Amino acid sequence: MSHQARLLSVSSAVPPYRVNQNEAAETARQLFSARYEGFERLAKVFESSGILRRYLVRPLDWYLKPLGWAERNAAYLDGACSLFVEAASRALADAGLSGAEVDTVVTVSSTGIATPSLDARVAEQLGFRTGIESVPVFGLGCAGGVTGMGIGARLAQSRPGSRVLVVAVELCSVAFRPDKLTKENIVATALFGDGAAACVLGTHQEGQTSVELSGQHTWPDTLSIMGWSVDDTGLGVIFDRAIPPFAETHLGPAVKGILARHGLEIENVDRVACHPGGAKVITALERALSLEQGALDHERSVLADYGNMSAPTALFVLERLVKAGLPPRTLLTAMGPGFTASCLSLRTTA
Repeated sequence: MSHQARLLSVSSAVPPYRVNQNEAAETARQLFSARYEGFERLAKVFESSGILRRYLVRPLDWYLKPLGWAERNAAYLDGACSLFVEAASRALADAGLSGAEVDTVVTVSSTGIATPSLDARVAEQLGFRTGIESVPVFGLGCAGGVTGMGIGARLAQSRPGSRVLVVAVELCSVAFRPDKLTKENIVATALFGDGAAACVLGTHQEGQTSVELSGQHTWPDTLSIMGWSVDDTGLGVIFDRAIPPFAETHLGPAVKGILARHGLEIENVDRVACHPGGAKVITALERALSLEQGALDHERSVLADYGNMSAPTALFVLERLVKAGLPPRTLLTAMGPGFTASCLSLRTTA
């Protein structure tokens, strides 16, 4: 028990450019309405998404220019490094640690290419030791924050006394594509924003919240539900509108299966915390997990304030739950490309 990984802190960061949802809707209308016949019907998603505002790594007019891979990835590297430093610095300060006291850093990101990895690019700025171990994780999408925490917890537990920093940073906006006249692209412009979150995990006794379990479930023949397409211009979203009904039908049994592998049932969970992919997704999750309508209140609040930031979003929810006071058992869940469900259970003692 003493070697269980404990959550020492969780913090978040967003870029400087705030865009209100009505402003985003009007910009999308100017771009797409004359070129896409069904735009006005699809544009209703800007109002029904549950999003009030989002934060972007560049000013809104930057996204209207003709951009290729080089410009997009340069913006990703610049913005992601800044957000990495901000989120990580806050998490380390909240844990009472310096960068030099981190043994391993897990970096989760799927919205750009960084080689050397993001953590290597900011290592000196954060004061990381030359002997720090780097674990970059790519391709997990919206499930990345929860899965990254699970990876970090197992690494911390495997080396008692070590401290692991997990950083999830996504710049979804750099994949905004004015050239793609597709339903999924227009829906994506209504949902996605930029942000970063970081947490510190260790086996030290000062943490009241321990990572009890983590697990994943991947459904076969579901590669087309979510992901990226790649072309000369950049990344293009693969985003199936059937995600809410899929979640409502399939998530419950998957979560129950993950818990059962560890001798638990959904009835043993005091609070389910979910990645808020969108308003319809949140409603589907409540139904899938037999929760009262409105139970996922922090999820709706995070979605309204930041939109869907992919991997970090679930950790934004966790941050609010920690500030409000975690119950004895909290189950974090998220779904992402694969198509995969990821779970992590936190046990909190008084």
